[in-house]
Order: sequence, then structure tokens, then C-alpha cells
Amino acid sequence: MQPLDVKVVEQVLSWLKSGKPVWFCTVLSTWGSSPREPGSLFAACNPAEWVGSLSGGCVEDDFLNQLGSAESLKPVAIQRYGDGESKGAIRLPCGGILTVCVEYIQPSETWISHFSEYLDAIRGRKLLSRKLDLQSGSVSLSPASVLQSPVDWQGGDTPVYVRIGPAKRLIIAGISPVAEYCVQFALALGFEVIVCEHRQEELARVSLSGCQIVTAFPADYILQPDAVHAQTAIVSLTHDPRVDDTTMLDAVNTSAFYIGVMGSKRTSRNRAERLKRIGQLDEFTLARIHMPIGLDIGSKTPAEIALAVMADIVAKYRAVH
Repeated sequence: MQPLDVKVVEQVLSWLKSGKPVWFCTVLSTWGSSPREPGSLFAACNPAEWVGSLSGGCVEDDFLNQLGSAESLKPVAIQRYGDGESKGAIRLPCGGILTVCVEYIQPSETWISHFSEYLDAIRGRKLLSRKLDLQSGSVSLSPASVLQSPVDWQGGDTPVYVRIGPAKRLIIAGISPVAEYCVQFALALGFEVIVCEHRQEELARVSLSGCQIVTAFPADYILQPDAVHAQTAIVSLTHDPRVDDTTMLDAVNTSAFYIGVMGSKRTSRNRAERLKRIGQLDEFTLARIHMPIGLDIGSKTPAEIALAVMADIVAKYRAVH
């Protein structure tokens, strides 16, 4: 899931606690070009108050224009966009087709409890499967496996199963010119970005937006409960062995799907020897660390290195998810 989806569930909870009914939408499937993946979320409580994304704007506008109609007040419905087959159907500029599940939810303690647990899952505290009965509109949550598909729906009135897991997260150890570009690229790629920087001079030097800045030593932060989950990448980009080495020594003991540290091939060989000696790391554990970090694209500038880093992270993420 993406940070945008975290905001959706947070807002849904806020609306329900305020006594407002909510339209809660989940992307079930896509065909062709589509900016959002199955499992992506969108919600609204009226045409002027909404959060999230289904496409790039055209689907959202059409959906919001229908709020309040008899069709929109059904407890659950399946809507299809982009095929052009039904009357008044819209076509997506990208040429894709989108299937969306729409739930109309009245505020209650049961629903507040449901979405509170949902929020815990996407914040990284658990992995759940959400079962939705398309005939009754009833829902239930149960433990899920990482092998479960993000969305499992066989069509028609068969139940919908949605895997609810944490949003993609990137933890950057230390601010540097490469780290600054990584923040920008990662945010554009839908990552929740956390920058750990304990050096006051570096904090004063830059102004980063869109990410969370933690004024703590990186190795201390990643050992905190809920800091790292299976959707987390950890990178250290400072050229300071005190930061980079200690971050790697603790990162290998987490469930992060990607761990990497910047440096030349020679620096990386020397670091590998230090980590083996100081941390008593075996070859398997050491192999978890990408060093030198990033895809080999002949990068030279900070922006190019950051591009190589994020490309490598995305490649690894897609390979295991």
C-alpha cells in the first residue's frame, strides 16, 4: 500500500467519528495503463470532501458527481470504468479499464473499530486479509500471509479479499546530496520517507518537504518498535563510517526487504571486512546488504546516484511483491 492510502483510512476514521457517512472505494482490478494498483483506496463523505485517488482525476470526478443517487446509497456495489460499454460510461485517457468496489458506510462503533484495526495494519503493526461479502456488505478481518494476492476476486457476487499491509517505507540514514534526491524520487514513487539525522549542522543546511525527519542516530531509530516492517527499505548515504556501518549492523537484524549503503567498490570491500569482523556477520547476512548501492547505470552526479538507488529498490520490491 502507499502513504496516500494511509491518509484515506485516517480520514475515513475521522469522518465516521464525526458522525458522517462515507463512500469507501477499493480498486479491484486494472487492465492496460493505470496509475493506481489493485488495493488502492479512495473515499468521500460528500462531493466536496474526498481523499485518495482511483485514476488521475476523470474517474474521481464522475464518481463524485453521482454521490447521493439511489445507486450510490447501496451498501456495496461494483463499478467499472473505461470499457465504454454501459450507458454514459467514461473512457480513461490512458486507455485502461478500472474495476472499483464501492461501500456506502454509515457511522457506528462497529465500523470505527473496523477501520481502527485497518489503520493499524497499514501502519505496519500487522498483516490482515479483509473479506467483503458483495451480497450483504458485511466485512471481516483475519490474519493474512505475505503470499496472498493484494486483491482476490473471482468476479460476480463472489467475496472480495483484500490483503491489508503496511505502506512502502524508505528510511534514509543521514542527509547528503544523494539523500536529498532520494527523498524526491521516493516520494514520487509512493514511498513513505523517513530521514534520520542527528547532526545539527546537516539539519540546518537543508530544507526537506514531504518526508518525516527524525532527529536521532539512525541505528537507534531503526531498532524502535514499528520503525521497520517488511515493506521497508533502509539506505545509508553519508560516507561517514560511524553512521553507515552502525546502520547496516542493525538493519540486517530487521525485516527490511532492501538494505544498502553508498560507497565505491573499494570502500564496499573494506566495509564488508569491517562488518564481518565487528558484527560477526556470516556470508548470508552480509549478502543482504547492497554495496555498492544502486543499479550500475554509470551514475556520477548525486541525482544520477539517487536514481540508481531508487531503481534498485523498486526492482527488488517488485521481485518480492
